[in-house]
Amino acid sequence: MQISLQQKNMKPKLILVAILSAYAMPQIAMAENKAEVLELSKVEVVGTTPLPSIGTPINQVPSNVQTGSSKQFDQQQSLDLSEYLDNNLGSVNTSNSVANPYQADVQFRGFTASPLLGTPQGLSVYMDGVRVNEAFGDIVNWDLIPANAIANINLIPGSNPLFGLNTLGGALAVHTKSGAEFPGIKATVYGGSWARRAFEFEAGGEDKEKNLDYFVAGNIFKENGWREHSSSDVKQVFGKVGWQNDTSDLDLSVALADTMMEGTQAVPLSSYNQPKKAYTYPDSIGNQLFMVNLKGSHFLTDDKLVAGNVYYRKNKSTGFNSNAESIAPSDSLNISTNTNQDGFGGALQMTLLGDLAGHKNQFTVGASADFGRTDFTSDSMVASIVGNETVTDDPTAAPTAFVRLKARNDYYGLYATDTFSYTDKLHLTLSGRYNVAKVNLSGTTHDDNATPVDFPLEGNHHYSRFNPAIGLNYNPSTDLGFYGGYNEGMRAATPVELSCAEDGRPCSLPNAFAADPHLEKVVAKTWEGGVRGKLASSLNWNMGLYTTENSDDIQFIASSTPTLGYFKNVGETRRRGFELGLNGKFDALTLAVNYGFVDATYQSDFTVGSPANSSKDGLDQIQVSKGDKIPGIARQTLKLRAAYDVTPAWSVGTNIVLAAGQYARGDENNQDANGRVPGYAVVHLDTHYSINNNWKLFAKLNNVFDTQYATFGVLGNNIFNGLDEQFRSPAAPRAGWVGVTYEFGRSKTASAAVDAD
Repeated sequence: MQISLQQKNMKPKLILVAILSAYAMPQIAMAENKAEVLELSKVEVVGTTPLPSIGTPINQVPSNVQTGSSKQFDQQQSLDLSEYLDNNLGSVNTSNSVANPYQADVQFRGFTASPLLGTPQGLSVYMDGVRVNEAFGDIVNWDLIPANAIANINLIPGSNPLFGLNTLGGALAVHTKSGAEFPGIKATVYGGSWARRAFEFEAGGEDKEKNLDYFVAGNIFKENGWREHSSSDVKQVFGKVGWQNDTSDLDLSVALADTMMEGTQAVPLSSYNQPKKAYTYPDSIGNQLFMVNLKGSHFLTDDKLVAGNVYYRKNKSTGFNSNAESIAPSDSLNISTNTNQDGFGGALQMTLLGDLAGHKNQFTVGASADFGRTDFTSDSMVASIVGNETVTDDPTAAPTAFVRLKARNDYYGLYATDTFSYTDKLHLTLSGRYNVAKVNLSGTTHDDNATPVDFPLEGNHHYSRFNPAIGLNYNPSTDLGFYGGYNEGMRAATPVELSCAEDGRPCSLPNAFAADPHLEKVVAKTWEGGVRGKLASSLNWNMGLYTTENSDDIQFIASSTPTLGYFKNVGETRRRGFELGLNGKFDALTLAVNYGFVDATYQSDFTVGSPANSSKDGLDQIQVSKGDKIPGIARQTLKLRAAYDVTPAWSVGTNIVLAAGQYARGDENNQDANGRVPGYAVVHLDTHYSINNNWKLFAKLNNVFDTQYATFGVLGNNIFNGLDEQFRSPAAPRAGWVGVTYEFGRSKTASAAVDAD
């Protein structure tokens, strides 16, 4: 095992050597910058708080943390973070309901991080300490995170309270590159199927005399899409400037993005033999992001570290949705939306590294404040179906329905965590966080066909709770370790959910809102335990069990009116499962295998509208019973990554992804006649060839055997034949891309050169 650390001179180097020696972590590989351990490619020290700091050795984290590195992103040519997660990590499955590569729902242990407004979220995502779940609906826009700016990621499972709101099933921490650890220039051009063409670049460097380093990355991506009306136009830029001296480190980063993505809907089974065809169109979403983040750390003394950050994040989203109700003239809607979100805030924490009662101890206490300000507008225009396109009848007419909504989110947190080492083998972790969430809404919804026509959207909602955690690690040797723990987390209802929570006035998401009754906060409680170790010096394994129970879980409830519904607390749900992992390097072969079993069920009885479910009653409702499976979650997943160095210059790799079937949305009672969306197995290939130290060629082939499969299902009425059917989102067929990379001055420091396998 090799651990990458950073140092500027002898004093901080000795500090960190002493710290990590206390945790019995051998073979320390030093790097340049002591305060930025989490910017390295090698991942053995993970961030256990949202704000990046010293981190914690993996063998002292009481959960099955999964990691990824920049080297793995490069080897697999991962398009974005969601694709990497789906191809590699255990208990992860993705569903792509809109056929756009940047718009996938990511499920981990049965909890979701989705870019689709209105999807109940259960994962928190951080980028360099900034929570990037958007303020309005807690959604995660994968198109705003540039893959080639990522140094490493940590997927921390469970209801970890330290990561604040929305951490029901896990937290994903993304750490970006620095110029000191990723110097030189790299430029890549590639293209291929579906008229995909892309240009990526990154550059980094440092001025050691002035203690400065810089890093910049950018991407330009265009694609027509494999289905009709599923094009993508993505532009991303990320830059970071860092300064450090003997005891301090300061980083200023800026992220910019401008994206426009078309999506096309799931198709009914009756026309599934034409998967490229759009059911109806147009549907699109565009994002414009500006984010600036200033973070720093300072050693007050050798054993006292203060860290903090302040940030500002602005995202302007524009959307266009075709709501096709029937083929009758003037019986459909085109809805345009604008969402302006401003987020700002910061965090401050202190870490004490001194002994406690004669035992090694690491204590961190901190506070955070995050504020969101959202201005949402939508306008609905009467439209008719022409072919498969919804065409606005009169573009100059006034909208028949509109929403004008302003939302304020104020989130506060006070947290602490302590790792106490009884011995060098036994470590106790205690954590806790007190959360306060305030959501204020103001505005009006108007609908010509509703009574009353105008309805106020006014409400003040307050949530608070203390969430505890306890964990224990016992490592009898460097080749074997046991862990176990219990933790609690919570999420507050989002402005989207609160604005659509009245069963008497259902709304159409993500386009129209109706009322804002109070929804209870969701509380998750997780038990987890497992064992990990080494079968050989280069072969690691892990095995674990977990169970998470949610109380007052929130779900979107369909009404008897097609396409409409509302959010409601539906009682208890449970996710429990088993994970098994194996990874290692055998001479020229690198291998990683991750298996996940997820049993996600409702634990309360409730009635839900499902007009297209074959088992519905006379009121178009179904009865959901305790034990019914939650839709959209694959019960089993298996990920295999293998890479072989044929020669020192030529490597070949494969990703094999297997996922079990899932129930379609609308089939919450698991009794629809169409059954489950079938499982699948898909194989991807990649290869790299180094012409010399500067020039490299690569190729990537996805879905090698052209497997026909679907990752998403929903029940609905087919307006073109009048039948209730299961709709599925077909996955992309076989496709290939080739490219060339030019590198200059990419020699690594000792730490950055360490393998990240």
